[in-house]
Amino acid sequence: MTAVIDKPPAGQRTPSRWAAPPRPVWEEAPSKAGLAGKGLVLTLACLGILFPLWIVVVTSLSSLKTINEAGGLVMVPKGITFVAYRELLSGGQVTRAAIISIGITVVGTLFSMTVSVLCAYGLSRTGSLGHRWILMTLLATMFFSAGLIPTYLLVQSLGLTDTYLALILPSAISVFNILVLRGFFMGISQELIDSARIDGAGEVRILWQIVMPLSRAVLAVITLFYAVGYWSAWFNASLYLNDQNKMPLQNVMIQLVQKQQAPVGLGQAIRTGQLSGLAVQMAVMVMALLPVAVLSPFVQKHFKKGMLTGAVKG
Repeated sequence: MTAVIDKPPAGQRTPSRWAAPPRPVWEEAPSKAGLAGKGLVLTLACLGILFPLWIVVVTSLSSLKTINEAGGLVMVPKGITFVAYRELLSGGQVTRAAIISIGITVVGTLFSMTVSVLCAYGLSRTGSLGHRWILMTLLATMFFSAGLIPTYLLVQSLGLTDTYLALILPSAISVFNILVLRGFFMGISQELIDSARIDGAGEVRILWQIVMPLSRAVLAVITLFYAVGYWSAWFNASLYLNDQNKMPLQNVMIQLVQKQQAPVGLGQAIRTGQLSGLAVQMAVMVMALLPVAVLSPFVQKHFKKGMLTGAVKG
């Protein structure tokens, strides 16, 4: 039996996969001037974002002679050299700081996601024990906090100063992220969860095999939020760490940019004129921005589905 395929009426084109959705009957079609204006605004916005990044990358890849000829930041490249990156990664301190930042980001993100998912799932079950009081307590922490000094005294009394746990535990939980996860979990069909319970599944199995696979979008977005927060954090390290060898990459970057302290070999190369201090500063910025720039495009497609759905429902 031959399948019958519906064809569009004569003179009507088949809608493309990438075609814009049809406009409501009350919405006026955009004019050519309006489309040109939107394109111009978007182009200027992209240039405003990309142009500073271009200058940072080009300057980090420029030689001392090129930077001196440009009088500082380089906009037009004249040859490419990786001497700044080679000196940074061979200095020891920057490499160690990068490894520390990666370790803190990975461990902290896993810990934060585990606690946030468990807390959000418990709060999404409205009949759970103490659901309302726990939710009100979490909401109160969004508006009221003890302050910096009590937080420091608490970390000190727990013996966490000058340890890596001081960079993870004080900022491990974000109530906003928990609320977004809770809203998304509450949007999952209750009939699906009830059917799993009838089949004998417990809460842990329901969470692992049903809720989490259906929540990949919001989980990817929240994971990115936590990872960027840990990777970019510097204040806790400057507050709780005294050992220079334990400093993460962001704090080393601040020291290099402000010229407070530099590795011995790197500082000697800058003082003797073999290497440009400005190129080193730009190279450190690129190293700090690179992980976020690489990961963001892969999670970008989940932002609309994950964040908007989690924020509207519940």
